[in-house]
Amino acid sequence: MSPHIDTHPGHTPHVVIAGGGIAGLTAALALHAAGFERVTVVEAAAALRPVGAGLDLMPNAVRELDALGLLDALEAGALRTRELRYYHRSGGLISREPRGLDAGYRWPQLSVHRGHLQQVLAGAVRARLGSAALVTGVKVTGVEPLPGGRPRLRLEHRDGPVRGRASLEPDVLVGADGIRSAVRAALNPAEGGPPWNGMLVWRGVSRMPARAVGSFMLIAGDDRQKAVVYPMGRPTGPGREVLVNWALARPADTPAAAGEERLRGDWNRAVPVEAFLPHYEGWEFDGVSVPAVLRAADTAHECPMVDRAPLDRWTHGRTTLIGDAAHAVYPAGSNGATQSIVDARALAHALARHPDDPAEGLAAYERERRPAVTALQHANRRLGPEAVIDLVHARAPHGFTDIHQVVPAEELAAIAGRYAATGAFDPATVNRGSPYGTAVPAS
Repeated sequence: MSPHIDTHPGHTPHVVIAGGGIAGLTAALALHAAGFERVTVVEAAAALRPVGAGLDLMPNAVRELDALGLLDALEAGALRTRELRYYHRSGGLISREPRGLDAGYRWPQLSVHRGHLQQVLAGAVRARLGSAALVTGVKVTGVEPLPGGRPRLRLEHRDGPVRGRASLEPDVLVGADGIRSAVRAALNPAEGGPPWNGMLVWRGVSRMPARAVGSFMLIAGDDRQKAVVYPMGRPTGPGREVLVNWALARPADTPAAAGEERLRGDWNRAVPVEAFLPHYEGWEFDGVSVPAVLRAADTAHECPMVDRAPLDRWTHGRTTLIGDAAHAVYPAGSNGATQSIVDARALAHALARHPDDPAEGLAAYERERRPAVTALQHANRRLGPEAVIDLVHARAPHGFTDIHQVVPAEELAAIAGRYAATGAFDPATVNRGSPYGTAVPAS
């Protein structure tokens, strides 16, 4: 049986979104809020399940989710991030930065399990747009332009052991299908896969007593390897336990070419914690023991650290890209999901302001978003704000007693400030309010 996808002609454009992740679901909600009545999200997975690890949402993204009426539901399973600390691997504290409300933002910064965020978004899509708006088990396998710029999609779906194929010609196609986007590949057939920089990333979630992980986010390391650890929920149960997100990065032990060949067929594989734990023995920062956090994990997953090179264009006629499909970045600065959410709101706003010309609406979206996010892509290839750790290690590889003798306070503040300004998530910019709150509803 084929999945039901609305193809009935109506007087509002039919927008198909490829990908039911953070970017795609937020885009569906933003389009609905802007007056679009016919929005369909197609997701390759057979069902949306609360999988993955944690993520951190910057206040500019939280502002946009608040504008969509999702903040209360999101905060029910999240934790307000109040402080970020950078450490050298020797244990020395490099800097402490207030975050979110404590840094003067009108909106909090939130640490949250990706699965919780996705479930909040998916539940809202089904409640507001109807259950038929989110179709699982359907994958976009190809895109070709039609005269006038409309896209023709090739779809593949699976109903149990039976596979079927179909085509669809929506008014607008939004590629939100991640770093290995089929839509992006169709628009850029010579690009190839995401490039690997030779680093491996391990991710996982642990459940720990709250007293063992503190109330802050920590990023620690040297010029070779790093660790990120932070709680992402309120303490629960008699043991006052919290969910803890962690992510580690270091160069692969095997040469890049051999490692890339191994990882190409196993993008996000489960591995035992013991496979990488020895590299982090002795890492403890203000009472937070990285090895103890790792040993408390049920599972761990390994993946290559990859991104996407900036594109010269995202939009081709009535097809465009958002989120990781448009601009996947190295994991630095909490900007993956954050920028995907902002993309979604910007896209809906631009389309609503050009109700008679979807192609111009997509072009307007790209004119606003692509330069800003391209700058972030370049910044993250330079390690974003985490470059401060490499700087300290270069100047004091064996540790320090006074960080300001290594890096003056003004230099530390300038590094953080430049990155915030690049992403337009400095307090002054964010606190002006959403630039997407006054969109003209689609007619």
